[in-house]
Amino acid sequence: MGVGEQGHQRDVLAFYALMGFVVVMYAVPGEWIPALEPLRLALLTSGIAAGLMALRRLGRAEPLYFDGVRGVALLAFSGLAFCSVAWSVNPEVTRFTGLELLKLTAIYLTIINVVTTARRLALLCGAMVLASVVTSLSVIDWHRAGVDLVEGFRARWVGVYADPNHMAMNMGLVVPLAVAFLARRESGWGLRLACGAAAGLAVVSIVLSHSRGGFIGLSVAMAVWAIREKRRLQATLVGALLVLGLVMFAPSSFWQRNETVTSFQEDASAMGRVHAWQVASRISLDKPLLGVGAGGFRYAWPLYAPPEATQAYVAHNIFLDVIGELGFVGLLCFLVFAGGATGGAFEASRDEHLGWLARALSASMAGYLMCDLFSGYILSAHLYVLFGLAASAHRIARARASAAMVVRQVPTAGRGSSSAWEGSGHAA
Repeated sequence: MGVGEQGHQRDVLAFYALMGFVVVMYAVPGEWIPALEPLRLALLTSGIAAGLMALRRLGRAEPLYFDGVRGVALLAFSGLAFCSVAWSVNPEVTRFTGLELLKLTAIYLTIINVVTTARRLALLCGAMVLASVVTSLSVIDWHRAGVDLVEGFRARWVGVYADPNHMAMNMGLVVPLAVAFLARRESGWGLRLACGAAAGLAVVSIVLSHSRGGFIGLSVAMAVWAIREKRRLQATLVGALLVLGLVMFAPSSFWQRNETVTSFQEDASAMGRVHAWQVASRISLDKPLLGVGAGGFRYAWPLYAPPEATQAYVAHNIFLDVIGELGFVGLLCFLVFAGGATGGAFEASRDEHLGWLARALSASMAGYLMCDLFSGYILSAHLYVLFGLAASAHRIARARASAAMVVRQVPTAGRGSSSAWEGSGHAA
């Protein structure tokens, strides 16, 4: 029995809990429904999923799948983060960051152990797309009502979506997935229309965030998807419609803020990034191997920032953030993990039945990593879920390829024996 068939028979409840987690990840009901806040639904659903997955394997004496080199690299990365308490500039923050990373690692391992069929992969991706509608509508509503706008015009929402940049990159993640469902005829009209609406609303929320990095990431993601999609004409048409909608409905403030990229010296937000990158460079020169400890970047700011940089920022680049907090040892672990998951999604794109979704996942990863060049969020559940889905797609595609190889070899062996028998003269 292959990995897909085994996955279909096990971990059903764990999979439903994972579905609940990705829905909560976007809808964040505990942030806007006071009665649900004490339940900590994200922790509850992810904990149930991980616990059920582990219990079923212990009960059946099944090995836990660690996803090869990239899974081991992630374990090493989270372990290093937790151990960095020993040399951190702020041990308390580092201890919290290390524990959170271990939780995110558990989510990743749960996904790759439970999402073992193409159907489960599609259902989980579809759940993310549809749940994102809650976030998009809420961001749009806040902007319309003028609620808590950053800098007076940048839309956001609650929880992890309170940062316009973080909100934009998390919304950009679902756009390639949504258009992949939209472009696939087998999805059915109801789902296609829902995903089309989700994609449009996500783009609107990104525009209203006025996030330059989010816009660049979305552009990269859609370009990668359109170039690699087999139905080029259909993909180009979908992409053109999104661009047309963006040009027609984006407010003038969106274009004005994106134009400030060429004059970043006059933009306080852009100069904050420059100062953050200078801090990361100075930390890497002082502590190249192990950094200042996980989560310690902002607390090391006074020690390494130039005199004019009086306000502490995050690193605004996930790779520089890793270098600053966990050194080049941590960067090596993270690159092996991220590169392995990304490469796995691109490899799975060649699968005949799974390729349509794997191509969307690889496009989402390209866009998300592009956003991460401008925003450093090591503790982003969206990142580990996305990479877990990509790794699952790779595992499923490899299992399908192995099964197909076995099927091809059996008839070949049979024909070889028959030919040998006929050629020996005994057939006569």
